[in-house]
Parts: sequence; C-alpha cells; structure tokens
Amino acid sequence: MSLEINGIIVGTQPEGLTELLRSLASDWGDVFDTNKLKAVHLSSALTNAVYQITWPKTTTEDDERTVLVRIYGRVSDIFFDCGEEIRTFEFISSHGHGPCLLAQFPEGRVEEFIHAKTLSSCDIRDPEISTLIAAKVREFHDLNMPGSKTVILWTTLRKWLIKARSLCSQEQANKFRLEELENEINTLEYELSKPQQHIGFCHNDLQYGNIMIDDKTKFITLTDYEFACYNLVAYDLAYHFCEWAANYHTDTPHVLDYSKYPDLEERKRFLRSYLSSTGNQSSNTEVDRLIDEVEKFTLASHLNGGLWGIISGYVSNIDFNYIEYAKQRFSQYWLKKPQVLKE
Repeated sequence: MSLEINGIIVGTQPEGLTELLRSLASDWGDVFDTNKLKAVHLSSALTNAVYQITWPKTTTEDDERTVLVRIYGRVSDIFFDCGEEIRTFEFISSHGHGPCLLAQFPEGRVEEFIHAKTLSSCDIRDPEISTLIAAKVREFHDLNMPGSKTVILWTTLRKWLIKARSLCSQEQANKFRLEELENEINTLEYELSKPQQHIGFCHNDLQYGNIMIDDKTKFITLTDYEFACYNLVAYDLAYHFCEWAANYHTDTPHVLDYSKYPDLEERKRFLRSYLSSTGNQSSNTEVDRLIDEVEKFTLASHLNGGLWGIISGYVSNIDFNYIEYAKQRFSQYWLKKPQVLKE
C-alpha cells in the first residue's frame, strides 16, 4: 500500500507497516480498514519523512485514531545511531517527556500522536511562548540520562567535515571553503572551551517544528530526538536562536532571514527565563555572561548547519534545497566570526 495525501500517492509504504498498524488497531479494539487510511505529510521534518496517519475507529467513522509514523531518511545512519536514538526516545518518554513509542519496523517507527499545536516561525517569537520554551529547554537540559556525558560537538563537526569532503567535487569544496574548516573548528574549540562549562542533555535540533504547545494548558513538548545527547548547553541555546531565521513553510523553505534573529532584549528575556526557571533568580551579570557565551556558539551552529546541508544535499531524498541552505549558513559564519570573536 502507498501513503496517500488527499487522494495523491506520495510514496510506497515500507514493507510490514500496514500489518503493524493493523495489529496496533486490533490491540485498541478499532475496526481497521486499509481503504480508509489517511496520511498527512508533516513538512517541517528535514532529516526523516514524518506522517500523521489516521483511520476511523469504527465503521461509522464518528471517531478517529491518529498516530505518527516516522520513516528514517537516507541520511539517518550518517548523522546519528538509530538504535541509540530509540533508547533515548524510550527513556525520555518513560520520564514524562514527549510521545510514547508504540511500535518499530525496520525503516522507522510508530509514535503516539500528540494532540497539540506544532509551533510556527512566528510562535517562537511570541514573548509568552518564548518564555515557556526557555523553561522547557532548561528542564530538558537537566534530565539525568544514561550513557556518556562527553561533549560531542567538536567530534561531530570534524566527522561531518570528513563526510562532506568525500561527497563534494573539488570545485564545490572550494566554493564552500571546506579546506579551511578544519582550522576553523580547531580555532572555535580553542576559543570557546572554558573550565566548568555547563554540559547538559541537549536536544541539538531546537527548530520550531520540534516544539509543540497545548493551547489550553500552555504545556510545551519537545519532540524529535535524533540528535539529542550530552553537549554544551550554550551551543543548544545558540542553535535555537539561529533557527529564528528559518521558516520551513514557505515556497522557499531553505531561505533564511537573519533580520529575524532575536535582538538583544529578546535574547535577554529568553536566557533570564532559562536561568530562573528552576526557582533561583538570575543576576544581570549571569544573564550577560550567558548571552556572550551563547552568541559565540552561534558560530559552531552555523558550521554544523552548513555541513549538515552539504551532506543532506548529496544523499537525502527530501524535497529541500540543502545546498543553498548550506551556502547561507557558511556565509553567516564568515560574516559573524570577526564580530563575535572580535578579531
């Protein structure tokens, strides 16, 4: 069977998924009819293909069942360990964060569908919502997850640089200045590494499409944990600020608008909320120090985004102009580096 959106066939369903959904429906006591299965592609996912799958619970179709199906993209094995991501997913779910894992199949998994609104590019700019996001991110960072607590940022950048070089032609590598990036990564690691840096369990993909809100309760949920692991907290916060420039629901979703990067007051509000969300009032000095640290880590975020874009552009089958996206991230890196590092 194929996945269908408004009567249009959009792709072949992975082998065994129909029977898996049928088994879940049976466990729930639903009357399952494959002819009435509907799928909606959730377009903000840029690494995996994600679908909202719905079917009537009964023959009268008065009530519906909805699940989320995540099909791993071609780049998944390059960027993260799917087995480790599943373990992270299960642990987070068992501690009351995010959706429940319902079932797995070789090419993906079935998750609980959260009946909440996925945020938009405008939502994350809303002062009230931004404050709620800050508190939720702090809560996420404070999770005591099993496994290694070693920072992975610099290792990841070097690994992705090697992969990007292997995929690019020499001409393309020259355009992206890839030969210079090993030195840039070394420089950033030297400049940004400090004693007693705050390490926490980081999401590492805090774009608006991975954040949901219940409009009634104002409860925030972070979703999609493919990249989640222990990392430098300032980097995770910088990543989120960089994502303010993106809107993945336009005719040109790869185009970034850095005029929408949060201004100083917006960053202060977010980081003050982040620091004080545990009940301890933060001082102006603490906020200013974190603002400075986070701003420096935007450079690492730009390198990460650029390398991710190059690799995805060569191997992903998702309809997104990854190469143009990568160009913008690298351009922003070279533009901001002298200002941020005050060279």
